[in-house]
Amino acid sequence: MEQQLPKTNSALVIRTAFGNQQSWDAICELIRAPQFTGSDAFYAYVDLLDDRAFENLNAVDLLARVPNDYPHSFLMVVDDTAISHPESPVLVIDLYADRGRTFRAIPSQIQGIENNLSIANMDFFEFADNVDADGIFRGFPES
Repeated sequence: MEQQLPKTNSALVIRTAFGNQQSWDAICELIRAPQFTGSDAFYAYVDLLDDRAFENLNAVDLLARVPNDYPHSFLMVVDDTAISHPESPVLVIDLYADRGRTFRAIPSQIQGIENNLSIANMDFFEFADNVDADGIFRGFPES
């Protein structure tokens, strides 16, 4: 039987690309970095999964490894695209309303995505519907 995703207190960032340790480390550091609104600092509450049992898995493969009682509504994945693209866009996968729907987000946006999805303050589609033409979420347009 294939290894299931672990049940964690925080949302998962799963490593599936193992070709570049330096890129993985840099992306993790960017995700963990505080994001500021005025003088208030906000953090992404994530667990990093660095396990070769998930090497080279795509979104469909990962969906098959989500336990039935998995406590989160989304997954974040550092795959080959995230490792090789200059902006390191992390793959975000919906596990709830539109299971399997994906978009990419630059690491500095992971905090807002995680915070809002984890408390159901926003829905997945609100981020997915606001990606740029290349499918990457870089933040909401300034109004």
